[in-house]
Amino acid sequence: MTRLTGKTALITGSARGIGRAFAEAYVAEGARVAIADIDILRAETTAQEIGDAAMAVEIDVTSQQSIDRAVSETVAALGGIDILINNAAVFTAAPLTEITRADYDRAFAINVSGTLFTMQAVARHMIARGKGGKIINMASQAGRRGEPLVAVYCATKAAVISLTQSAGLNLIGHGINVNAIAPGVVEGEHWDGVDAFFAKYENKPLGQKKKEVGEAVPFGRMGRASDLTGMAVFLATPEADYIVAQTYNVDGGQWMS
Repeated sequence: MTRLTGKTALITGSARGIGRAFAEAYVAEGARVAIADIDILRAETTAQEIGDAAMAVEIDVTSQQSIDRAVSETVAALGGIDILINNAAVFTAAPLTEITRADYDRAFAINVSGTLFTMQAVARHMIARGKGGKIINMASQAGRRGEPLVAVYCATKAAVISLTQSAGLNLIGHGINVNAIAPGVVEGEHWDGVDAFFAKYENKPLGQKKKEVGEAVPFGRMGRASDLTGMAVFLATPEADYIVAQTYNVDGGQWMS
């Protein structure tokens, strides 16, 4: 299947994990992809491993200069950007009484401001180009509800859902579809860090929280990056042209909306 033949994509935070899975799926569908990541060395390795249809671009989504440069480099190399996936994000957890301003500022700078201003930069390019486009933001089941130890992260992902709604309504007049994916708990190296937060604050042995959340998923296991790629591809195709400002749960049944 090559549903994205002739399309170009910029995917933030794609040197590893879910972002890399998106990049691999897009290339398999015929797209050319910019592996955009703050870790440029790993991005270069990932691009080399994916093949000639992938290139590495350095991006720090907390810096407007870096965002603009990454967009310009991608446009120069690939001839334009048809698809953006805002995947770069960080997780943080703490009891409300222990949240620090530094932790709060960092999470919002990456998860919310990074999403907004990368979306803005790519939307400006898409509008000037006049060919429309697809923007996919990465939300989370955490953005659907509060969690006792995850106030800041939940708030950032709720903001991503809200931004997706507003941007979707604003940009569809330019032929740009903005939608989002809300994963549940997804297996991967990032979960070692998540598990460590819960081990600290819930006094659990390392690995216990991960085991518990996996068993609690109605599907019967934690998600995998490959479980998310189908939705990411679909939202980038003409099949999704009439879908505007929506956030899709891909979480094994953890949240219903």
